[in-house]
Amino acid sequence: MAANDTEIGTTETATSAPPTATCCGSKLGLLKKIALGFVALLAAFAAFVSMQPAEFQVVRSTGVAAPAAVVFSQVNDFHNWEEWSPWAKLDPTAKNTFEGPTAGTGSIFKWSGNDEVGEGIMTVLESHPNDLIRINLEFVRPFADTSITEFTFVPNGEKTVVTWSMSGRKNFISKAVCLFMNMDKTVGGDFEKGLAKMKAIAEGAAKKEAASGAEEGESAEG
Repeated sequence: MAANDTEIGTTETATSAPPTATCCGSKLGLLKKIALGFVALLAAFAAFVSMQPAEFQVVRSTGVAAPAAVVFSQVNDFHNWEEWSPWAKLDPTAKNTFEGPTAGTGSIFKWSGNDEVGEGIMTVLESHPNDLIRINLEFVRPFADTSITEFTFVPNGEKTVVTWSMSGRKNFISKAVCLFMNMDKTVGGDFEKGLAKMKAIAEGAAKKEAASGAEEGESAEG
């Protein structure tokens, strides 16, 4: 009887990475792509922000039926701003501090309040009677920034044309904010409200002065 020869062979089987390792590798690759995409997006946004205009200016004017001296006094003394400033009533509990002269060059107004008014300092740099007032406006909160505010008073017939302007340079944060907020519309709108209140107060004061002068004239004639 012939012996059965049995061949014993070796079988090679291909080994593959465990499913868990493959899955983790895919996720890591995807996360890296997302991270790189996010970094690229931030870089593009930063570049776009840096290309925005570096300077800004907001200007509003109104005609007031009152002498320049009457309107000028409303701005020259920070104590009077409480009555017409568009931001004065936003935080009744805000802490206000007055330093230096009562009015004019060198007078200082500091405020600190809620998120709507923030914190800052105004200092009168120049004060030319019935003509020009230049103020340094320094914001501390919600972000640090500095600008120049000017008020000019130009007689025009029986009225005084009052112009309120603010100008300065934008830092990176300011440029980014202005992409989502129209500064001219927002700040300019506040200027318009403030000028309207100032106009009403100054015209009322001018009428009282005129009436008082008329009474004094009648008394002198009598």
